[in-house]
Amino acid sequence: MAGTTHRHIAARAGVPLGSITYHFASLTDLQAQAFARHVEVQSAVFEGLFEGVETHEQFVEVLVDLVHGGPARHRSAVLGFELHLAALRDPGLRALTQAWTEDSRTVLARFIGPDSAARLDALLEGMIMHALLTTSPKSRERARDAIDQTLGPVGRPGS
Repeated sequence: MAGTTHRHIAARAGVPLGSITYHFASLTDLQAQAFARHVEVQSAVFEGLFEGVETHEQFVEVLVDLVHGGPARHRSAVLGFELHLAALRDPGLRALTQAWTEDSRTVLARFIGPDSAARLDALLEGMIMHALLTTSPKSRERARDAIDQTLGPVGRPGS
């Protein structure tokens, strides 16, 4: 998001520059609204991933897919980390990141309880960041093993 300008955004959106500056008081305002929309959409997508999940194996497979997603997942994850980085610099965005985290953990907690959901959420965020940054991708099996170890024998769907 560094180097973003009203002009760049207008060009990417295919709208006149005046439309952007009229509707958004500042780049900070535009960024906050864009991040809020991203969180809204991604929270719904995340929840939808777990529809129909009934077994431990299905649950883990969805989680592994989150870590090893394709280009659309990659773009979404990068935007999510951009939001977290922006929230480190702008305390006004922290409520948004906190709400997003709580939404994700609520979805996970339906399968494994709140304490395990918090641990799993932290693991997933770390694994996704590592997957985005690595020059030598790790196997799906390694992700599956790490997730299984974090889940442990308690609270597994279908058990």
